[in-house]
Amino acid sequence: MTIQSAPHVLLRKRLERALAQGHPWLWRDALIEHSYAPGTIVEVCDRQGSFLGRGILDAGPLALRVWTTEPGEAIDGSLFQRRVEEAAALRRRVVPRETTGFRLLHGEGDRTPGVVCDVYDTIAVLKLDGEGILAHRGSLLEALEGPLASFGVTTLLVRSGRREEARCEVAWGDMPNEALPIRERGMTLWVDAVHGQKTGMFLDHRDSRARVRELSHGARVLNLFGYTGGFSIAAGLGGAHDVTTVDLAGPALALAERGWASNDLRPDAHRVHRADAFAFLEHAAARRERWDIIVADPPSFAPSEASLEAALASYRKLHAACLAVLARGGLYLGASCSSHVRRDAFDETILAGAAKARRALQLLDAWGAAPDHPRLPAFPEGDYLKSTLVRAP
Repeated sequence: MTIQSAPHVLLRKRLERALAQGHPWLWRDALIEHSYAPGTIVEVCDRQGSFLGRGILDAGPLALRVWTTEPGEAIDGSLFQRRVEEAAALRRRVVPRETTGFRLLHGEGDRTPGVVCDVYDTIAVLKLDGEGILAHRGSLLEALEGPLASFGVTTLLVRSGRREEARCEVAWGDMPNEALPIRERGMTLWVDAVHGQKTGMFLDHRDSRARVRELSHGARVLNLFGYTGGFSIAAGLGGAHDVTTVDLAGPALALAERGWASNDLRPDAHRVHRADAFAFLEHAAARRERWDIIVADPPSFAPSEASLEAALASYRKLHAACLAVLARGGLYLGASCSSHVRRDAFDETILAGAAKARRALQLLDAWGAAPDHPRLPAFPEGDYLKSTLVRAP
């Protein structure tokens, strides 16, 4: 196959080894200045003009996402098709039985940088990150059509923008007019694919929910930042006798209650509180309440590197407040979805929180996202999710 000549960009920094090992990002200050527009497919070369890879230019500080380091591999519809089909084959191997909600494309981890696609039963949601990949939207939609159909998907939604600029449109199929149920290892969860956070649900915590279900028999469980109640429902199905879900979002809590009922769990065993988690914990401590299992999975405290120190302080405060109301011998599952917070730094915040709460800890386990969220060893930024399970004797 003959590869047509593409525009070239030159490295300013010595990042040849990182590219060869598979790191998919180049920041703007790593490249010699150029005039190509976002969305342009370019070859990345060293200062001597030797080929290092091909990528798609983007706007902003993240200047280029690398798609291939193979000299004979073009970035085109055929490459998109191969990457999507490879990702689909992996999901058929790693997604558990009785599970209809999973991530089909995990961006950089599936070598589809800037492209995320989640499947919720018959609906899929596509999110494109950055201006550059938008220029190739048509080719991506075409590549997705066959693999999504093989999973029974009949509607593809495209979500873009954030907060007040967030929007959702239909690529094909019908716009859903309400939340839909999915199955996760046999339990029913409700997803708002149009208005919910991210693409509608936090699929990356599937293994964490399974762990909570295994540990909850006979326990009193507190689920903070509970969103649509996935951890709460898992605890209820695991035999918890009392479960409390705390979140600020009323629509999310409504889906948590709907999910609880859909799994035929005892209505009197679940309570929801629309409240700030820190305020809830403060009031609980004043009332001397205690829980056997506490789950705290807050939104990202560190949206940028500049916010890292403030984020670490917030994690320390959260852990201390949770451990203060954890029963003796209780289990605490703390999690961080902040890519700027590395594993060692996050675990340090748990130790610091324990010291403030004057609690000794036993480390039971630590893990990341479920296998349908693969990570690249050369790309530690993609290993964003950290879950740590401890016991307080």
